[in-house]
Amino acid sequence: MIPTLLTATSVFIIAFIAAPPVDIDGIREPVSGSLLYGNNIISGAIIPTSAAIGLHFYPIWEAASVDEWLYNGGPYELIVLHFLLGVACYMGREWELSFRLGMRPWIAVAYSAPVAAATAVFLIYPIGQGSFSDGVAGVFGGSLFSAMHGSLVTSSLIRETH
Repeated sequence: MIPTLLTATSVFIIAFIAAPPVDIDGIREPVSGSLLYGNNIISGAIIPTSAAIGLHFYPIWEAASVDEWLYNGGPYELIVLHFLLGVACYMGREWELSFRLGMRPWIAVAYSAPVAAATAVFLIYPIGQGSFSDGVAGVFGGSLFSAMHGSLVTSSLIRETH
């Protein structure tokens, strides 16, 4: 539990600060989400894995180089899979602790609701869509949507004059 959550947390922090742009759509048009590439805390994101990767497991050792792994959005998949494994292990730990203390397992049952929600958002939805590129990015707000489709919010605030 601790190694997977520490891995997910450390890779998230490093990628949020310094990850290069990611080719999210697989059309060689990279989207940047890190702080060093011009984003701030609000618009920063962990950009999902490239559509060219699809649902394939994409560990670091499968890429020809670390640059290729970063360009194809490898940190997103690493973060998501380590995070889900870590929170599932924590849920098992809660159940085991309540079992050993002779308690009923309601804490683990209650904790299973956010675990199920996170699994649905980060794993089930991308499987249904056929690609991790359709996964929910690690963002605050809709910055990835704005980066991919134009800023709908700011364009609606500007009044056109004729």
